[in-house]
Amino acid sequence: MKYYIIAGEASGDLHASNLMKSILKKDSHAEFRFWGGDLMTAVAGFEPVKHYKDLAFMGFLEVAKNLRTILKNIKICKEDINQYQPDVLILVDYPGFNLRIAEFAKSLEIKVIYYISPQLWAWKEGRVEKIRKFVDEMLVILPFEKEFYKKHDVDAHFVGHPLLDAISDLPEMNISQFKKDNHLNGKEIIALLPGSREQEVTKMLELMLSVRPHFKNYQFVIAGAPSLAKSFYQKYVDENVHFVSNKTYDLLRCSKAALVTSGTATLETALLNIPEVVCYRSSTVSYEIGKRVVKNIKYISLVNLIMDKEIVTELIQSGLNTKNLVKELSAILNGEQREKILNNYKQLREKLGGKGASDEAAAIIVKG
Repeated sequence: MKYYIIAGEASGDLHASNLMKSILKKDSHAEFRFWGGDLMTAVAGFEPVKHYKDLAFMGFLEVAKNLRTILKNIKICKEDINQYQPDVLILVDYPGFNLRIAEFAKSLEIKVIYYISPQLWAWKEGRVEKIRKFVDEMLVILPFEKEFYKKHDVDAHFVGHPLLDAISDLPEMNISQFKKDNHLNGKEIIALLPGSREQEVTKMLELMLSVRPHFKNYQFVIAGAPSLAKSFYQKYVDENVHFVSNKTYDLLRCSKAALVTSGTATLETALLNIPEVVCYRSSTVSYEIGKRVVKNIKYISLVNLIMDKEIVTELIQSGLNTKNLVKELSAILNGEQREKILNNYKQLREKLGGKGASDEAAAIIVKG
């Protein structure tokens, strides 16, 4: 069969690439065309129609500012799908773009499968109507999402979380060799995961690095995003602040703790068993708009949302400052709070189910 896949972010590229591998195991004649990133390229053996780094616009203001580009990309995508005529369209999160494409594909009588639900349970719940009308199969990866869709008369399939697949497949880790290869010293590591978009990284890194004078016995290592050039990070690097690119999982596995910008990385860090402090700050305008449209959500991190309680500390907007970062980071480096987090991580993994999400999703997709 011919599969057209759209992933608009780094996490989508990871999960879509693993899904492609699973599809190939079940359909050896599978043909792909896709919007995504380097991981999907590695599976397919050719470049995407568009790379996700040209698609990612963060916050209400940035979306408004780049509306012409977004609309142009939607037009390009529709024309490309019409020309390719896939048997199946697979949409990976990225709802603002993908729901428009779902409606278009449905008009061409192309089967539409949504893998990894948009966070409609947090905001824009009205979009469920579009899911019901334009999506043939909804494959969800968070346990509470199945019930959410059931409430809206959508029969969603819970396939498990694909991060468990990605993490369980990691090779054994040699910490000493990793430090040597990346020119790190012998001190224990505090990992900094400031995000993947330039404006986000700039804002978050300065705050994260403000704690350095209080943790002189540790070295700080920035996890570089594949969407940003290494040169972008150089201004932050010194004798005790290092940088590694495209090695986030390995970096985390070598770390004592992490400061993590809210997003998928919070769950990745937890599943790798690294205590973390979740950080979030956006522009005042975007945050105030966000507060008014997000409904009935007590937490911003996936870790806390899945567990339905605060097991990792979230520092948001004005609460994200040097004083609070120092306090919360100190608490998770040693002692009772660290042990409490690690125990809660065990329960988190149990709640997400075992590995096999990619295979489960592929089985539903290929079966048709």
